[in-house]
Amino acid sequence: MNKKNKNATLKSILDIILYENPSTQDEIAEKLGITRRYVTKLLQPMVKEGVVRRAYILDLKKFEEFSEMFDEEKTSRESAGSFLVKDMLKNMAEHVCRQLETSFEAFTNNNKDTANEALKMDYVTNNMLEKVRSSVDTTIALNPYSEFGKTTLFSEIAYDLERMGDHSGIIANFTIQESYEVDMEMMKYLKDMYETARKMISWSMDAFINEKLELKHEIMDYEEKMHQIQKKALNCIATQMAETPFEDKDRSTYYISLSRVVKAFERIGDISIEIVDTAGEFYRNIPRTTTPERFRKQNQPYAGNFE
Repeated sequence: MNKKNKNATLKSILDIILYENPSTQDEIAEKLGITRRYVTKLLQPMVKEGVVRRAYILDLKKFEEFSEMFDEEKTSRESAGSFLVKDMLKNMAEHVCRQLETSFEAFTNNNKDTANEALKMDYVTNNMLEKVRSSVDTTIALNPYSEFGKTTLFSEIAYDLERMGDHSGIIANFTIQESYEVDMEMMKYLKDMYETARKMISWSMDAFINEKLELKHEIMDYEEKMHQIQKKALNCIATQMAETPFEDKDRSTYYISLSRVVKAFERIGDISIEIVDTAGEFYRNIPRTTTPERFRKQNQPYAGNFE
């Protein structure tokens, strides 16, 4: 096989590692219709130089040093690096939304099997976080004039998504651990919180991935809606707890767990605000405040834009 074809095959192998997260060389070989031995042969120099690391993760900074063999311009490689990580984050956000959807499906149907399925999805979420972190550890040149600090924001977004996955796990765990079903009044509040959370995740990631910073208006409106529903939900729980005999410890534990589910949705909303604030810093160098959004709302009016 000539050098050009060999490089093309190697490029295809690296594309699979970048975009499809293979677990083994056998998986790579099967996707390309080549032998595992040939995959090993082509990857060996990359592994030796640290371009390809264990668990089939690319060190993008070192990858740039080898990209001349693929006839790519430097600027296009930098742009591709930024695009790559954004694509990883997009896939991670879609997975986290499916994880939340599965968790809430288990919750509404009181289905422990579905809840366990949702908890297993969290392992994939954690793996996606590590993939992003490994890809940006040695920094990605977003453009010829970018600062190192901006590169770290990719990892922050991945961590935000991982936190959302953890809060989804609280919802799934409720189904597994609690024996009481949720009454219709409370379920209505939680369905509203779920729909609000899903929309906030979608809009906040759209703001970061596609620079749609104008979506902050809608996200802030939904944040206010989330807190209004939360207040009603917690009042509902407090009323029901007041009617529960003190000696009924199981029922009291149930209400505490239910309040954690309410809090999980509220935290997902808060994290969505953090993501859109990060987008403002990423694209327009607007510093983020260190004060959590829920405390900011109590002390000052919302300005409503990034201008």
